[in-house]
Amino acid sequence: MKKIGLVSAILFLIFAQPIFGQLKIGYVDSDAIMKQLPDAQDAQKRLDAKIQEWQEELSKKEKEWKEKYDDYEKRKLIMSKQKRTEVEKELVELENAVSEYRQKKFGVNGELFKTQEDIMKPVQNKIFNAIEEVAKEQDLDFVFDRSGDILFLYAKEKYDITNLILKKLQSSL
Repeated sequence: MKKIGLVSAILFLIFAQPIFGQLKIGYVDSDAIMKQLPDAQDAQKRLDAKIQEWQEELSKKEKEWKEKYDDYEKRKLIMSKQKRTEVEKELVELENAVSEYRQKKFGVNGELFKTQEDIMKPVQNKIFNAIEEVAKEQDLDFVFDRSGDILFLYAKEKYDITNLILKKLQSSL
């Protein structure tokens, strides 16, 4: 539905061009910018390190549960009913703790989402500001991001301002 509205708007602008005059449209490849911008690379490394730390902790918790479960499976036939009940309760609590940790770190609105927002937001703002500056300098009417879900019917290479954005960002370092 979102694509249909965007395509309709683009088609309207193309066919309404005689009414509004000459339109200048530019596009960027934000994936290319993110791959080449040192700030984005550093932010991604910090995010990856945090994810690795959480993954290791999660693996440790899962391993602890698995070891206790395997031990329980080996010894459950010789355990008293009361001891079996205690160990089963402990296993359920450990399993819940693992699940809660996973949800807290990686779930919807978990720490990963918030950390990603905190780390990447300054980089994204820097890119958006550079895009706005270049668009004004080039007197562009529209700038699209070709690496997203936007459908391009046709785009001339001369309107690709990705390299200009990269130059602008690199000159501000």
